[in-house]
Amino acid sequence: MTGDAAGVLAELEAVGATVAVAESLTGGLLAAALVAVPGASRSFRGSVTAYATELKASVLGVDPALLAERGPVDADVAAQMAEGVRRLMGADYGVATTGVAGPDPQDGKPVGTVHLAVAGPGGLSHSSLQLAPGRATIRRRTVEVALELLGDAVRSRRVSRSGPTGNRTSDATGSLSVHTANTRGGAMDTAQSEHDRAPRT
Repeated sequence: MTGDAAGVLAELEAVGATVAVAESLTGGLLAAALVAVPGASRSFRGSVTAYATELKASVLGVDPALLAERGPVDADVAAQMAEGVRRLMGADYGVATTGVAGPDPQDGKPVGTVHLAVAGPGGLSHSSLQLAPGRATIRRRTVEVALELLGDAVRSRRVSRSGPTGNRTSDATGSLSVHTANTRGGAMDTAQSEHDRAPRT
């Protein structure tokens, strides 16, 4: 896991970008993976472990009405957490994790339901997972996918900023990347990508 974090941090440093993370079910595991890498402070701004539902609203700015209607395990909650921690810590990228690690279901969501999001200059990326039960495995796999999602966002941003000769291209229109996965069978299936409104900076 440290190897994946090291690669992502190297990519962030290469473009002079920073990241902050907001964690729920991973409880600081994502932040720990990042700070385990020597020199992480050059790109890692900090983290918020908003385990209690109300902290997602009061600290990260998640809409209380959204939390009341859908609960904390929700794709839009993950998106608002990512945007909130990015804004709170003045980072270029915000990464968020929320889900049900078990052993019991939560708000009608089965164990293994996970939502992740990355908010950045290029827009919003989201991943939804349904993982096989096993608390430690769910948390570890969530961190792995979060790092993958962040790496993809940084790389796609580098591509969008450079044309064939390395000149910056227009980024007036952002994009929303949506990834869904079911790892109960062992393989991850990715879904679609679609254009969204211009990202907030």
